[in-house]
Amino acid sequence: MSTATGYRPRRSVLYMPSSNERALEKAKTLPVDGLILDLEDAVAPDHKTTARDNACAAARSGEYGQREVTIRINASGTQWHDDDLAAACAAGPDGIVVPKVDSAQEVLGLVAAMERHGAPEHTRLWAMIESPAAVLCVGEIAASSPRLAALVIGTNDLVKELGARHVPGRQPLLTSLSLALLAARRSGVAILDGVYNDVTDLDGFVAECRQGADMGFDGKTLIHPGQVGPCNEVFAPSPAEIEDAHALVAAWDAGAGSGVVTHRGRMVEHLHVEIARQVIATAQAISDRG
Repeated sequence: MSTATGYRPRRSVLYMPSSNERALEKAKTLPVDGLILDLEDAVAPDHKTTARDNACAAARSGEYGQREVTIRINASGTQWHDDDLAAACAAGPDGIVVPKVDSAQEVLGLVAAMERHGAPEHTRLWAMIESPAAVLCVGEIAASSPRLAALVIGTNDLVKELGARHVPGRQPLLTSLSLALLAARRSGVAILDGVYNDVTDLDGFVAECRQGADMGFDGKTLIHPGQVGPCNEVFAPSPAEIEDAHALVAAWDAGAGSGVVTHRGRMVEHLHVEIARQVIATAQAISDRG
C-alpha cells in the first residue's frame, strides 16, 4: 500500500466501455474505488465519438459519489488522441489515463497539453506502463511531473511486447512489475496492477490480487464488476491486521522511553510503528469512503 500522505483508496479500479450507456449507469452502484471510462481498447472505431461524449458527460455529472472517475483516452499518435485529450480536459475528471507512455518527455508533453486545454488542477495524469521502453524509463517517468498521480501497469500489452506468456505466478513479468513499484514508491505516486483476463477463474484472480498486494501495489485494474468485491477485500487490511496494528501502537506508546518494546513476542522498532500507523490510516480512509 502507498505510504504517501493523503492516502486515497484505489483498491479496485474498473474499466468501463464508455460506448455502453447501461454500463456507465451500473457503475454508479458498484462498490468500486475508481473507474476508468474507456475510449481506447474497449471501444470500436465507429463508436469513438459517442464514447467520448458519454465519458465526458459522466465525468461532469457528479453522480458517481466518492468513486474516483478517470477517462482513458486514445494513445498519442492515434487519430482520436488530440480530440480525446481536449474533451477530457474540459470535462475535468479526477484523472486522464493515457496508454503507452514510454518516456518522461511524453509525460511533460501531456502535462503541457493539459494546461493548454485548461484542465482543472484536480485533474491528474495517470500513465500506463505497457512496453519495454516504458519499464526501462519508469523511474524517469514516475519522477517527471507533480501532475502525475498514478502508474497503471498494462500487463496484456507488456506480455505481448516481451514475447512472454500469461502463466500463473507471472514469473515473466516480475522484473517489470518490481521496477515499476520501485519507481512509484521513490516518487510517491500510486501504482495499479494490471488486469486478470479470465473472469470465470475466481481462484486465479484472488491469487493474483494477493500477489499484487504482497508486492506493494495500491490496487488492481479490473475488467468485470464481479471482480470488485474480492479485490477490495484483498487490498484492504484485514480485521486481524487492524487489531494488531492498534495493539502494536499502544504497546509502543506505553513503552516510550524504555529503550526496548516488545509486542506479542516481537521486538518493535520505529519502522514497525510507522507501518502499523499506515495500516490504521488506510483502514480509516476505506471506512470513511463508505
